[in-house]
Amino acid sequence: MNERTREAAELDSGVEAQARLREQVRLLTVRLQKRDEQRRAMLHIMGDLNEFNKRLGNRRKATLHILGDYEQDRRRLRRQTERLDNSRRALLHILQDSHTSNLRLEVSRKAMIHIMGDLRETTAEIQRREQELRDKQEQLVQAGKLATLGELTTGIAHELNNPLNNIGLFVGNAIDLVELGVVDRGRIVRELRNTMQQVGKATEIISHLRTFGRVAPVSREAVSMNQVVERALSLMHEQLRLREIEVELDLSPAEPVVIGNSIQLEQVLINLLTNARDAVAESPRKIVHIACAVRERVIHLTFSDTGPGIPEGLEQRIFDPFFTTKEVGRGTGLGLSITYGIIKEHGGTIGVTNGPGGGAVFVIQLPLASDEGRKPSPP
Repeated sequence: MNERTREAAELDSGVEAQARLREQVRLLTVRLQKRDEQRRAMLHIMGDLNEFNKRLGNRRKATLHILGDYEQDRRRLRRQTERLDNSRRALLHILQDSHTSNLRLEVSRKAMIHIMGDLRETTAEIQRREQELRDKQEQLVQAGKLATLGELTTGIAHELNNPLNNIGLFVGNAIDLVELGVVDRGRIVRELRNTMQQVGKATEIISHLRTFGRVAPVSREAVSMNQVVERALSLMHEQLRLREIEVELDLSPAEPVVIGNSIQLEQVLINLLTNARDAVAESPRKIVHIACAVRERVIHLTFSDTGPGIPEGLEQRIFDPFFTTKEVGRGTGLGLSITYGIIKEHGGTIGVTNGPGGGAVFVIQLPLASDEGRKPSPP
């Protein structure tokens, strides 16, 4: 109980950290907007300075023209002295204004360099915060996966018990034959081969558990949805059998392929199967129906059960973190929240309704992989 409380506290702190990160990202966005406004104002100032420099160039040309006239009209120098003095004073004023404008331009340039430096630092900080947020989300997904493995422990133990019992039986038969001095070598070999088959079955179960329990890589590859459904059912098979729950499969014969992470998608299906298992626990008919179809380049994966369905008004809240309709101690409220996040990361959608005959109906839509990437990776 203390470990679950500590895990819940860690998850709470993770959610609070996510909230703080979102607030910091929002503040950083506001700062970027303000600095973008400053940059546009600086560009406007530079445009004005360019226009002023053009006018200054025109005035300089006019001054040169005046000086040319002065050289040509030296005889009229006395009559034009006053005009020349005025022109000189105007020229000095223009040069003074030009010097002042150059000083302002230098200050503006330094300010722009400082703003660009701040912008680079802000961008790097945003990227770091986004990476931290992705890391927290990965940790949350892994925590939900481990919680799922904890729920599967009983069923996996029963599933491993069968090959172990068979191994003991076959090995015992072989030992008895040897001790009794039976020289039927073929019979002994058959018993040992049967033993190796059971060992392979147990090894396959353990290997699947290790693959599912490890931290899922962030890489994406071609994944067969039919194989994902079958692997999830192999982990849940004993859980469903012990509770006498019937599973109806209606998979697409076209073997639809999606670009994604097979471990994360398998976790989605196990979470939905776990919810369906608990939902039909008190139902007279315990049936879970899984259908997979492709329509308009979109994979439609449907989970329906014969349970009591979703209470009215909770269809939108059911994917919120830590929200659960189960009794205290029978769920963390993270399964559907993690499922929602994984589907969103894969570019899909998930929704829930109540079926016409009762029971919950979860509908997942995922984009079909393009023809170039339709070679699924081996399971």
